[in-house]
Amino acid sequence: MSRSRVYQWCTWFGEGRTSLGDEPKSGPPKTSTNEENTTRVDELIRCDRRMRIREIAFKLEIPKSTVHEIVHDTLGYRKVSTRWVPKTLTEDHKLQRVEISHGDEDTTHIGVGPGGDFQANNNLFDNLITGDETWVHLNTPETKRDSMTWKHPSSPVTKKFKVQRSAAKVMASVFWDAKGVILLDILPQGQGQARYCSTLDRLKEAIRRKRSGLLRRGVVLQHDNATPHSVNLTQQWLQRYGWEILPHPAHSPDLASSDFHLFGPLKRHLGGMTFKTEDDLISELRNWFNNLDVDFFRVGINSLLSRWQKCIDLHGDYVEK
Repeated sequence: MSRSRVYQWCTWFGEGRTSLGDEPKSGPPKTSTNEENTTRVDELIRCDRRMRIREIAFKLEIPKSTVHEIVHDTLGYRKVSTRWVPKTLTEDHKLQRVEISHGDEDTTHIGVGPGGDFQANNNLFDNLITGDETWVHLNTPETKRDSMTWKHPSSPVTKKFKVQRSAAKVMASVFWDAKGVILLDILPQGQGQARYCSTLDRLKEAIRRKRSGLLRRGVVLQHDNATPHSVNLTQQWLQRYGWEILPHPAHSPDLASSDFHLFGPLKRHLGGMTFKTEDDLISELRNWFNNLDVDFFRVGINSLLSRWQKCIDLHGDYVEK
């Protein structure tokens, strides 16, 4: 504030002013922001949720600034994009999601009890390992949102050319728990049932080396219902070593820790990067996983409880990411 402005304020307070707020302005009172126009605006929006401010102003013959005030301040509307969901859930799907979120007191499955309280068998989260697969490309374009920059009115307009993901890619199978990544396995394209059992053999050896005592206490594994995970060969492997499966409803990436917590940040990290060879890409994956703080993994595992609760509150509908 300039020196002259300070003097001016001192003069005003010396003359009896007691507030820093704006003084009431003279002129005719507002007539457009009234109950009648508010009702008309609300009716138009309810008839067409995609109608724009200028279209409403044109139809009602009132200023756009008035429509903006009615829509946002008086009616409390805000414009949002349609939320993407993986699949249209049937009533059976929703019922299955709710039942699994509630959990089963007779098994090691934790969940939200019928009374609404969280319930968990002793140390289950300490024994829980979650795993899933994702495609990783040698060239992953940076998203438009991630490339946003601060712009001054006088700054030149920035441009971003559309880039396609490379055809060269690898499938990364990641198994992790509340302490960090236990196994990163790179799978060949077109993996079969026997290949997933081989991955589980590697996981078992990695647990023996990195999580002392976990094999003795009993592993609880969370993976989705993909064919290699649910075939008889895999089920026989799990029964042979006494591993418990944490039930997972179909079409539910919002209830899988890898999908809602791990793979999103991974893809954003890789955005804009280009790798010459698969070995370079795999090396970057390992470095990124190793540099993550242990709290990142703990939050991802523990957030399952709150997501189960939200799923129940929404009667089985998708939990917003």
